[in-house]
Amino acid sequence: MHEPADVVPAWQDAWNRADADHLAALFAEDADFVNVVGLWWHDRSSIRDAHDFGFRTIFPGSVITMAEPRVRRLGTDAAVVQSRWHLTGQISPAGEAAGPREGIFTFVLERRTQGWVAVTAQNTDIAPGAQTHLNSAAGQSPVHYRPRTS
Repeated sequence: MHEPADVVPAWQDAWNRADADHLAALFAEDADFVNVVGLWWHDRSSIRDAHDFGFRTIFPGSVITMAEPRVRRLGTDAAVVQSRWHLTGQISPAGEAAGPREGIFTFVLERRTQGWVAVTAQNTDIAPGAQTHLNSAAGQSPVHYRPRTS
């Protein structure tokens, strides 16, 4: 990648082609990746394998649309890139169509001799109208604490 922001269209392209190899190639060999439920992978191979499984099982035929990236340079050789995303085409464990989702990706990139490479990434779901999650005997659910005004 020639610029840090290039990670966003490259991610979108790899995802929409269900290309786990191309997706993993965006990352350093020793990169970290935290997904929306807190699964944490510690190298390019694990990132590739997890996404390959996802493309075959959870997201076959899915489409992700990435928004304009926000880039924060950290000196000359590091940057944080964030982008909102919208996803359609996920399927349930029973094989039924799931509803659309939205979230925010955060990538941390480092400039190396071959160009920019992601050294870590975190993917976060957006829970509309919620401020946090609450765990209870019934499971985890998004909640809102502030009183709502009309």
